[in-house]
Amino acid sequence: MTTRIGVVTFPGSLDDRDACRAVELAGGQPVELWHGDTSLHGVDGVILPGGFSYGDYLRCGAIARFAPVMAALIPAATKGLPVLGICNGFQILCEAHLLPGALTRNAGRRFVARDITIRVENDTSAWTGSYRISQQLRVVLKSGEGAYMADPQTLAGLEASGQILVRYADGNPNGSANDIAGVVSEAGNVAGLMPHPEHAVDELTGPSADGLGFFVSALKAVAQA
Repeated sequence: MTTRIGVVTFPGSLDDRDACRAVELAGGQPVELWHGDTSLHGVDGVILPGGFSYGDYLRCGAIARFAPVMAALIPAATKGLPVLGICNGFQILCEAHLLPGALTRNAGRRFVARDITIRVENDTSAWTGSYRISQQLRVVLKSGEGAYMADPQTLAGLEASGQILVRYADGNPNGSANDIAGVVSEAGNVAGLMPHPEHAVDELTGPSADGLGFFVSALKAVAQA
């Protein structure tokens, strides 16, 4: 049976179609979910894509955190459903307290849009099982509020428990603490990262195909569950 991965569209989402395409290329079946849905429709995993949900009013992700679909997503995630937040999706997961920390305005207060290299720090999560520790991936970064921050105790706990998902490997583009580009929940099923792996799933349209492994990993994790 084909693994079904839901991709949520919020008002202002930009990268939902790209996420659906990445799921297809990985061999899964993308399922379009709407922010107003009250059910996840039996999907095997969920992606919260990039964009500017609800115009990024208040704080990035602050309004989307209260969307009806999140009332179904939050309990499912706490029960082990694989969930990936990309860029704005990462911000939403932090606002929903499914991941620790917060994403703040970039150092220098400038929007960053360029190809970057990230380094895999965790190869046991539901979204990185196809990679190896220290593997470097060429992906895309495009954000204005992508600096990951947390208090010293939280940062120390993330480091000690192996919850750093990926780090920036060729310079820190936004001032993130400890060069953190993404983190993962203690259970390993909920992950968020600021760069866009869905824009690096084939050589024709991206800087590489390095990002495809995130989506392949999720399909494997579901199959092995």
